[in-house]
Formats: sequence, C-alpha cells, structure tokens
Amino acid sequence: MCGIFAYLNCNVKRERSYILQVLFNGLRRLEYRGYDSAGISIDSSSVSLPPLVFRKEGNIESLVKSVYQEVDATDLNLEESFLTHAGIAHTRWATHGEPAPRNSHPQSSGAGNEFLVVHNGVITNYEVLKQTLIRHGFSFESDTDTEVIPKLAKYVFDKSNEDSGDMAVTFSQVVLEVMRHLEGAYALIFKSRHYPNELIACKRGSPLLLGVKELREDSSKGSLFHDDKYPSQNGNPRELFLSSDANALVEHTRKVLVIEDGEVVHLKDGGVSILKFDGDKGKRGGLLSRPASVQRALSVLEMEVEQINKGNYEHYMQKEIHEQPESLTTTMRGRLIRGGTCKAKTVLLGGLKDHLKTIRRSRRIVFIGCGTSYNAALAARPILEELSGIPVTMEIASDLLDRQGPIYREDTAVFVSQSGETADTLHALEYALQNGALCVGITNTVGSVIARKTHCGVHINAGAEIGVASTKAYTSQIVVMAMLALAIGGDAISNQARREAIIDCLFDLPNKVREVLKLDQEMKDLAKLLIAEQSLLMFGRGYNYATALEGSLKVKEVALMHSEGILAGEMKHGPLALVDESLPIVVIATHDACFSKQQSVIQQLHARKGRLIVMCSRGDAAAVSLGGACSRVIEVPQVEDCLQPVVNIVPLQLLAYHLTVLRGYNVDQPRNLAKSVTTE
Repeated sequence: MCGIFAYLNCNVKRERSYILQVLFNGLRRLEYRGYDSAGISIDSSSVSLPPLVFRKEGNIESLVKSVYQEVDATDLNLEESFLTHAGIAHTRWATHGEPAPRNSHPQSSGAGNEFLVVHNGVITNYEVLKQTLIRHGFSFESDTDTEVIPKLAKYVFDKSNEDSGDMAVTFSQVVLEVMRHLEGAYALIFKSRHYPNELIACKRGSPLLLGVKELREDSSKGSLFHDDKYPSQNGNPRELFLSSDANALVEHTRKVLVIEDGEVVHLKDGGVSILKFDGDKGKRGGLLSRPASVQRALSVLEMEVEQINKGNYEHYMQKEIHEQPESLTTTMRGRLIRGGTCKAKTVLLGGLKDHLKTIRRSRRIVFIGCGTSYNAALAARPILEELSGIPVTMEIASDLLDRQGPIYREDTAVFVSQSGETADTLHALEYALQNGALCVGITNTVGSVIARKTHCGVHINAGAEIGVASTKAYTSQIVVMAMLALAIGGDAISNQARREAIIDCLFDLPNKVREVLKLDQEMKDLAKLLIAEQSLLMFGRGYNYATALEGSLKVKEVALMHSEGILAGEMKHGPLALVDESLPIVVIATHDACFSKQQSVIQQLHARKGRLIVMCSRGDAAAVSLGGACSRVIEVPQVEDCLQPVVNIVPLQLLAYHLTVLRGYNVDQPRNLAKSVTTE
C-alpha cells in the first residue's frame, strides 16, 4: 500500500511554490496509505536539465522540511512560473527495502533522471527483470521492486530509438512495452525528461483516478479526450490530477475518471488519451504497434471536502467513531422500507435485486474477507443463517487461497472489503470467478476493483474513512450484511415478526449508538487504569464473538498492546490457564441467547481472581457483577441481538482510541500498518 499523486497544469501560469504545495497537500491526503517515507519530482528551470527529485524517510512533514532546506541551500527560485508543468509525488508503506531515501519514490532510471516512476503495488517478477537489466549494463541503488520499471523504460527507449531510426518513439509506446514485461499488481505514473510536460499513468489491480479541473467557463467546448496521434491543440487552461484516492482530488475538482485495469492514460497538451493495453497485440505487432484509443465519460465525486477534514476533533479515528450515527443513517437511507397499512416492512438493495433468486438457490454462502471486514462478516453470519436457511461458511481470504479450498458453481461468494482493493481478497475473487460461483461485493469504495469485478453488490456508503483503524466502516458493514440477510430471507410468513423487529431496530440504531458515545469519558477513565498493562483478553460468544475479535484488534493495531479475542465457549480448553489477578479481562455479556452462559464464564473467571471488565445490557449490572467482583461494568443499550455487535463495539473503539493517545502513540498512523493492504 502506497499513495501516488501527480499534478499537471496546462496553459495556466503556476509558480514553483504553488506546484510544491499542491503536491505536498496531495500527499497529506494520501498519508494514511503509507507514511514511512515520501518523495516528489518537479522540473528544473530548463527542460535541458534533469528533473529535480526529493526523497526522505519519515512522514510527509519530514519531506516538506527537507525540500525547503534543499531549496534554501541551492537558491532554487520558488517564484519561477511555468505555463505547463508536470510533477509527481509518492508516500510509501515499505514492502521491498527499509524506509530510506534510496528506497523512496520516485525511482529513477539512473543518472540524469531520464525516466521517473511512482508506484503502488508489487512487481512479482522484478528479480528476473533486474538480472536482465544488469546484464545490459544497468546498476541498481535501491532494494525496491519499483526500480526495475524506470530502468526498463530507459532500455526500451534507447533500444527503440536505435531500431526505428528517424521515427521517434512516443511516450505511450515506451510505457506499453514496459507494461508487457511487468507481472503483479500496480498503479504507475511515469515522468520523463524526453517527454517534457507529459505524464503517463497505467494500472493493473491497484486503484488510480484522474481528476480534471477546467479553468475557463467555455473550456467545456473543447475536447478533453484525444487520439494520441493527433493531440489536442485547443489551448484550454486546465489542471489535471492523478491520485490513488479521491481524497486527494476532492479539494480541487469533483470531475473524475476511474482508470480501468489495462488502461494507459496519457496527459499531453491539456488533453487526455486513453489506450487499452493488449499484451498479446504487443507481442504480435512489435514495439511500435499501437492499440486503439478509447473515450470514457467523466463522473462526479459524491464527496465533500468536509468529509476528509478532522473538523473539531483531535484525530481522524476519534472523528470517525463519533460519526457513526450519521454513517449508519447514510448506509440505510433509501434501503429500509417501513411499509404502509397493507405493506410489510422490507429492505430494498438495488444492487442485488436481480440476483436474489440465484442467491436463495445457493448450496451455501461463503463470506470472504480479511481483518476487520472478516470480523464484520462473522458478526452477521448468524442472522443470515437464521433468515435464509442457507449454510454460511467463513473464509479468511489468504487461507482460502493457501488451501485452494473448494468453491463450487452452486455457491454464492460474498467478498467484504472496505477499500475494494485488498490484495488477498482480490485474488480470492479471481479464484471464485474461475470456479463459477456467483460473486457479491460489499465495499465502501465506488469504482473499486471488487465493485467492478463482482457480479453484483452493495456499497456500504459509510463515507471517507481516513484513520487506519476502521471504525465506522465496520459498523456499516454489519448493517449492510444484516440488510442482506433480510433481503435474502424474503417474505416467509414464519419470519415476518422477526424481520419487522430487526427493521424497526435498524431505524432506531443510530440513536442507540449516540447513547453509547456518551460513554466516552467512562472509557477514557478505564483506559487510564489499563495504560501500563501488557495484555488484555476479550471473551465473547454468539453474535459477540466477532465483537471480542474486533475489539482486541483495535487495541492491538493502534494502542500497540497485546490483546486477544477469544470464543468464550473455548475458555476451558486452554485460555483459562492465563487467568490470574493481574490479567485484565473484558467479558461481553449483553442480554441475548448466550447471556446465562456468559454469566457462568464470569463466575469461573472470578473464581480464578481474574480482573473483570464486563459489558452488559442496561439494567443487568447486578446480574453480572457478582456482588462487586467486577472491577468495572459497562452498560450499553439493548437492541435486537443481531445488531447488538454494532452497539457493543463502540465502547471498545473508544477504549482503543484513549489507550493509544494516553500511551503517546499515533492513533491515525499506527506502526507498520496502512489503511488498505494491496500486497500479499
């Protein structure tokens, strides 16, 4: 996972200082995607001079400080204006090589920076390419897989100019030939001193968007898209942006194009040409063969700048925890139907309506996800089994692939991913498609790979989530899967009362979450008691086994404290050996079918002097405290059992947040983690 960003101004004067700020701000919006090192490239004062490259380990502010120090040392003129200028930027989450300037991007073709590349993804055959390039005289400075790409571009450029004589090779031809040799997942942006004021972007698997900002009222009359052979010369003033994520575009423009896999997007003369990469055609036709250009319509971002700002909150995670009443409302808007006097309450999921009959005929439903998304699916499994009567199995995406577990044509495979680009989940999707299963996507990202490649799906519509630790996306995922269960369950008379009770509870769920958020100070006080602890156990069962897993994951990933979620029914099969008077233990014992069993768990833990923190339904404190044996009782509102995980996770999110802040760690950028894992 990395963030890539580019900015090209065409026929509008921009000072170097302005260009730098656009690039820096773009990286700030993408920093949740990686923050161990960063870099940018801008032009020198003359196109005859190599582009300038700045790279630095650490966060974006470390890069900004380093750039301005270098500017001062070299007397670079920040007030110099450019009518047209192309700059690229990158923020890194290390996969190949430690965080260091030499491993940061942009990666270069060598002395003179003839070709520069920023990259998100992994090149799986880079070792073979590297050895081939070494045999052709190239030397390597970094440990990255990315460095082979600009060096390969230089090799292709030099070789093609030797072979083609007077016929100059185009930038897009160079990139198409480079793509033909690359294996793996990637989003790439190329900059070259041989093609000044041009940029080329391409992708396979990793996300990439183009943003377009018109700077003159009548500029819409001119063409944006053009054929690469006949570039546009209309002179319209425009700013063009490339980004891994819409977050970095929304403050500039809402007109975007989601770049598809295999597309090569060439920005030149203020216009855009899109070529469709065809590896086989390149092999048959040679280097100078050229695929046909395509034109696609721009779409409008349904996002506001306010969504990606912290507002009055100290951190994004804090903001996103407190946004959950609104995100849940948005998730359900237009999908819950109360019905009238003659009409039953029901759910309408437009993305699934044409496939519901097929899903109901499935032999089984397979939930596939990773991390928090897997936990959300686990929380929803019982209600789906109850209402549909279809067996539901759970698969961690990487494990499914490692085992090559059986997926059948009669199966429905549900892929749960907040970003829609999680690498293991994408590979599992390809595997399920090959095996003929009906594939359903549940994501928070319109236009993501999972949203495009599945047969049908649901957008959870939780809004932008910047904090690395997922909060509001998790609760919205559970709600969407509960609605999925209602939709699949149909209108069986035997389940009507149960379905209507769940729908009524869904309507009131945002208010219940608002009530839980009032526990903020109580959870901060609890965090103060736990600040010096080394470990924390969480026991749950039934619907709330997933709550124990997700709560412990939150503590683990942001507070950097060992925490384990345990199925309470397994307590006596090993975990009980860990219990003593020094170990804090959270037991989730809200009032559902497992309540009496959790009371028994509390008694057994108390008998072994465990330090108990019990979460219970409002009014049940006396029933779970065993005459004051618990060190803390957390009371939450009672809702329908299948939706209780949405309510119960909120105090644990608050606990993880306050533990992290009190322990002095970066809550939005936890150590070694990034928002979405696009590498295996």
